[in-house]
This record gives sequence, C-alpha cells and structure tokens, in this order.
Amino acid sequence: MSRSPFPGSGLAKGLAVTLRTMTRKAQTAQYPDVTPELPPRSRGVIGLFEENCTVCMLCARECPDWCIYIDSHKETMPPAAPGGRERSRNVLDRFAIDFSLCMYCGICVEVCPFDALFWSPEFEYAETDIRDLTHERDKLREWMWTVPAPPALDPGAEEPKEIAAARKTAEKLAAAAETGAAGDRRAGEGDA
Repeated sequence: MSRSPFPGSGLAKGLAVTLRTMTRKAQTAQYPDVTPELPPRSRGVIGLFEENCTVCMLCARECPDWCIYIDSHKETMPPAAPGGRERSRNVLDRFAIDFSLCMYCGICVEVCPFDALFWSPEFEYAETDIRDLTHERDKLREWMWTVPAPPALDPGAEEPKEIAAARKTAEKLAAAAETGAAGDRRAGEGDA
C-alpha cells in the first residue's frame, strides 16, 4: 500500500470532486411530481387477457416462485353437431399473482401458448400491507389496457411464412372466383 507524499492530499482530492460537481445541474428525478420516461416495452406488472386463457396451468407450473394461483372447474359443452359427443372445457374461476413474491423474470409470459399474459409498463401499484400485493384477475385485466402495441415489423425483413401462405391461398381463391364468375357471364350471354 503506497502512501501519498503529502498529508491531507486525500482530503484535497475529495474537496476537488465536490467543487467540480457543485457547478453541474442536478440529475435528481422529482418522481411523484414528474412521471419518468420509461423505455419502450419496460417490465412493470403482468396483465391478463382473460379471453385467451385456457387454464392450461403452464404459467403456474413454470413459475420459479410459485406466485401464480389458478383455480378452475370443468363445464360440459353440448355437442356441436347432432349425434356428436359432449365436450368438456376448463373455466377460469381465479387467476391471481402475488407480486410480493414475483421476481419479474417473465417466464410465465414466455411459456403462455395462447398469449394470455403480457407485460404492462404500469409500475405504481404500491400497497401499505404486503398481503394486498396479491392481485386478482380483475386488477390484472385492468392492466391489459396499459400494454403497449407490439413493435412494428422491420420493413426490410422477409415476410413470415404463415402470411405468405395465407396470401397465396387468398390469391388462388380470388382467381378461382374470377374464373367462375367469367364462366357464368359467358354462359349467361350464350343463353340470351
């Protein structure tokens, strides 16, 4: 360990830093009065799009903190066609996330196969009691309105295979409909 040649030089260096920073503008964010500019797609809370939830339980099983609580029951659906068999489906009774346990890893959002969970940039959900940080599906549904639209596709990117296949099918159907309509017109002209 080397000692400085002058006694008190450390104090002088500290005062120099203080004097240098005293003349700069303060970077303090006045949070409650001024809302911060959040980066796009920032992680705040998880919003639930309840219509897409099939109660597959993947989010609850994959959650490393076990902070997602799901309850459901089965309902029997009548057959879609006469002579068909009845089907059963899961109906969501409870969907809750305990944000006092959540570590905001996003695994639940990633594993959801039906896009029922989304990141919301909402971050002001503080409570005075930790037990109130378990938010039920009503509150999670409210946060869906704060979820930003997905980013636009890169204009230079190639078209996704699914869209290209759908476009080709639509063009074939349109061409077949045109051919059929032209044939009907010719047949109508021949009868007249």
